[in-house]
Amino acid sequence: MKTYIALFRGINVGGNNILPMKDLATLLKGLGGQNVKTYIQSGNAVFQHQAGDAAGLAARISGAIKASYGFDPQVLLLDSAGMEQALAANPFPQAEADPKTLHLYFLAAAPQNPDLSTLNSLRQDNEQFRLIDTVFYLYAPNGIGRSRLAARAEKALGVAATARNWRTVCKIMVLAQQVENPD
Repeated sequence: MKTYIALFRGINVGGNNILPMKDLATLLKGLGGQNVKTYIQSGNAVFQHQAGDAAGLAARISGAIKASYGFDPQVLLLDSAGMEQALAANPFPQAEADPKTLHLYFLAAAPQNPDLSTLNSLRQDNEQFRLIDTVFYLYAPNGIGRSRLAARAEKALGVAATARNWRTVCKIMVLAQQVENPD
């Protein structure tokens, strides 16, 4: 049984694409998920599943949401080792003290031709970013809402992405550890 971390993009944002986490947990269980846990309403779930094909399972989850709720969200599945690796590779450890300033963009694939020069031109003086494999790290001390770089990151990277702040990533990792090692 493999532990998966599902990051959903664009659900429960601004009153659109409403999917209560209780319903999401039920849906995941109906697709064979076990030990399902969710974290906050923006679409984060940890569960165990027999499937070895993450892309196929993500498509099944998205399809089930479309069939039941009428919208087709992007679902990015990671395993717990992938999330742990993203945490360990953080190039901005100074940002951990203020976790809302550090965002990890989890990418659907490694960018083939990321436009890092455009991102650099959009960067505020105190902002920093780094692309490591399929994770784009953005340290934005003035806040992500004020960051022109944050608003254009996905387009410049050229791949679908979903972002989480440092606090959320850490909480999701704790859930994954609880699912893998229940007391």
